[in-house]
Order: sequence, then structure tokens, then C-alpha cells
Amino acid sequence: MTDDPRTHPNRHGLGRVFNEVPELYDRVRPGYPGELFADLVTLTGMTERSSVVEVGCGTGQATRSLAALGCSVTAVEPGPGMAALARRRLASLRNAEVETSTFEEWDDRGRRFDVLVAASSWHWVDPSIGWRRAHDVLHPGGWAALLGHVVVRRPGEPEVYAETADLHERFCPGSPGWGHPPLEEDVRTADGGWGLADGPGGLFGSPAVRWYPTVQWFNGDGFADHLRSLSLYRRLDRDVREPLLGAIAERVRTRMGDRASRRYLSVLRLGRRTE
Repeated sequence: MTDDPRTHPNRHGLGRVFNEVPELYDRVRPGYPGELFADLVTLTGMTERSSVVEVGCGTGQATRSLAALGCSVTAVEPGPGMAALARRRLASLRNAEVETSTFEEWDDRGRRFDVLVAASSWHWVDPSIGWRRAHDVLHPGGWAALLGHVVVRRPGEPEVYAETADLHERFCPGSPGWGHPPLEEDVRTADGGWGLADGPGGLFGSPAVRWYPTVQWFNGDGFADHLRSLSLYRRLDRDVREPLLGAIAERVRTRMGDRASRRYLSVLRLGRRTE
């Protein structure tokens, strides 16, 4: 299950459901491993003099890691609640600022950047506008970096979706979003390129792709809170969502020893602007 708007016509409206729960989102969503940012620096040649524009910064999880590299970061976030929390989280940093706007409507005021970063957010941007804007706001030779997480499973490991499939069907029957994550090795071998149905065309070169296995562990209540932060669950009516998540939390407690994993392959996709 992923926050994928491609099957939903109103991608902006669906994306803004995160703005309803910024503190929860900040607490339960996975961050990105340090190795990913180290590779970002190595592959792009970023230095403390580099400038970064971050698209859809959310509560500033990746922004904090980018700012820690010493470069200047301009973060763009459409959700006022998310942007406000990001500003609070980044208040002590002099090299990061947050501007509230969609990327499509953002006023860049003629600024140009060395690197564009989108962390689990590019799929909310209209590709017919976003790729051209990304190209236009970058200096010649600049880089676009898409960060993300793919939920995966490992063979033989107890898997929370298998344990709760009957609950999903009982409370929300027939939803096409329910199902088991793919196997980790299948993702590594099959998910190349930009990983999107609508790529940049000739605006950016073929991307380098790097994978980083990560895992989060939750008790039953924590796993339910994590699901509350996902658009797939946020768009459910509250009187459906809350009984479903309560039942999932109880199932994790009683069948899984109150310990459930959510495995990811974090991914860095990095391509250079073409001239």
C-alpha cells in the first residue's frame, strides 16, 4: 500500500489530507538513511555552497537532513499545517526556509538551484507541469533527486497485511488498495528508471538508482497510528477508518505479539538536467 495518487483524479485534494495530521505524520513516517544523503552528495558533487529546492517538504524530515549537509535549502510545501510544523522544526537552522505553495504555482522569483529534491512527494506533482518546472529552476548541469520508500516483504516473515486482510474486507469491502507488498528482491530487479508512469522525457538524463533497506517496528497502537497517516486510510470516512484501525491494532496485539514490522526499500533516483 502506498500513497499513490495516480488512480485518483484530484491529486492535490488527496495530497492535502496529510495537512490534517501534521504532528502524527511527523512522528510515524519513516525518515531516510544517512547513506542515501551521503550518496546524494557524492553523485552530485554538492558542497556547502550548493543550493537545493525541496518539493513537498511535509514536516521537514528530509529538509533537516539536507540542511545538515550545510547547503542552503528552500523548501516548498502546499499544506499550511505541514509547512507551519516544518518551520518550527527548522527554526534553529539558518540555511533552510519553507515557502507555502504547490510546486506548480510556486513563485521562484527568478531563483535557480543546483539540486531539486522531492522526498515521497513528486507523485503529487502534475507531471505535465512539474518536470518542465524542475528543469527551469535548475542551473545548467543541475540534478533532480527523487527520494521514496517502497513497502516490501521478505519470504516467510509474518506480515501484517496477511494477518489483517479479513478485517480490511469486513470494514471496507472491495477496496483495490488492500493487498500484500511485493517481495524485496522483486522490487530491486523490476523497479528501475524514474519509477513513474510519467517520466521527464528528454528534460533529464537516465537516473542512477540506489536502494537502502530499512524497517520500522510498531506495537498495535503504533501501527494503527502509522496507517492513520496514509492517504489510503485518511480518505476513508472516520466511522469506517477508526473501527478498522482499532481492529487492526487488536489483531497485532493478539496474533503478532504486539510487534509488527513495516519494511521498506528506500530509494534514491538521481538524474542530471539536459541542456
